[in-house]
Amino acid sequence: MMGALVTAVTALALVAGVVTVLSTGALRSGVRILLDLLTAAGVLRLAGEPGWNGLAGAAAIIALRQLLGVALSRPPPWSGRQSRARCADDDHHLPLASTGEIGKAGG
Repeated sequence: MMGALVTAVTALALVAGVVTVLSTGALRSGVRILLDLLTAAGVLRLAGEPGWNGLAGAAAIIALRQLLGVALSRPPPWSGRQSRARCADDDHHLPLASTGEIGKAGG
């Protein structure tokens, strides 16, 4: 009975993650939902099979969730907009004269 419940929670975790990504376009949210529900499946597996294998599986899932959670909380390296490099010769960036005196003959 517990094995079927773990399998159902795992399958629903995959479905919920995919539906979240497809409906919102937020990959990070989808992965977080998937990892949370996989953690729940690992805890259920531990409740049904209290041996060392169940404990190792639940610990591995929780460790993976923590590592990916930290990685997903950081902004991606390409998210910041970078400014253009400064020119070595700034003379061509000087503003043009706006007075009407240029080009007049006489004075």
